Amino acid sequence: MKWTKFKIKTITDAEDIIISTLYDIGLEGAQIEDKIPLTAMEKERMFVDIVPELQEDDGIAWLSFFVEEKEDGSLEVQGEKTDVGTLLGRIRQELEELRQFCDIGEASVTVDETEDIDWINNWKQYFHQFYIDDILVVPSWEEIPAEDEGRMVLHIDPGTAFGTGMHETTQLCIRQLRKYVREDTMLLDVGTGSGILAILSLMFGAGHAFGTDLDECAVEAVAQNCEANGIEPSCFELVIGNIITDPQVQEKAGYGCYDIVTANILADVLVPLTPVVVNHLKPGGKYITSGIIDDKEETVAEAIRAAGLKILEITHQGEWVSITAEREG
Repeated sequence: MKWTKFKIKTITDAEDIIISTLYDIGLEGAQIEDKIPLTAMEKERMFVDIVPELQEDDGIAWLSFFVEEKEDGSLEVQGEKTDVGTLLGRIRQELEELRQFCDIGEASVTVDETEDIDWINNWKQYFHQFYIDDILVVPSWEEIPAEDEGRMVLHIDPGTAFGTGMHETTQLCIRQLRKYVREDTMLLDVGTGSGILAILSLMFGAGHAFGTDLDECAVEAVAQNCEANGIEPSCFELVIGNIITDPQVQEKAGYGCYDIVTANILADVLVPLTPVVVNHLKPGGKYITSGIIDDKEETVAEAIRAAGLKILEITHQGEWVSITAEREG
């Protein structure tokens, strides 16, 4: 599949108004490149786990809009066929009209052609092997160094499902899982994404993992990552659906049968999830949470206590928090 990319050089203060203006002519969604640090709210909402190092903010922004090319080379915008030249002219006209009443910087436009594979491979410039304590995380395009032979190695590639191990929240969960996983542990991983937490738990010795996720992309990601790490498909069962609201997902997961439930999700999801999760834990089972920005720590802690769980440990890394609790019984 080919796409035409329209890339606009502008200023950061004009990002929103340009995106809104071009949305009105049918350009939906924009790739934003600037050097503005993420806010705490953006970090919480985006769960960015591969972040390139930024230089000092220079006020410049690049906005890229992608339009799919049809087999005949035409473009389709708002249900109507057009061509590159016509659409480019429309974009420039909209930018010139904006310039009459606000500063949009240079507002130059370049046109390029790209394919899906380009977006996937672009991650390779940012994602290289790294360590989580003594675990080596290696993407498929890199070799294991000779000095790391014999070390625990996790093979994982960045993709459409969250979880490479680079994000602080994932690392917080991994450390807690390593502490509590025992031989034959039964694990429930809510919001499994790439499957990284469940896969590592199985590598630590867990007997079986059951994952849930809302995104169909998790199915392929989990299958690929299980294969890359030698995990038998029978050891990791995945269901797509909302365990908070869907009784069928809850029944498939099973009640009162998990030694550990882990959830690396947003704080706003952990609050309604926690009273549901209690029903899936064994007495004495551990509930390992993360994805909590530091100013939401007490909100999640209160929800955990209200669900009748006992907080065992709260750990921090950067701006992020992990809470581990236990179902008493």
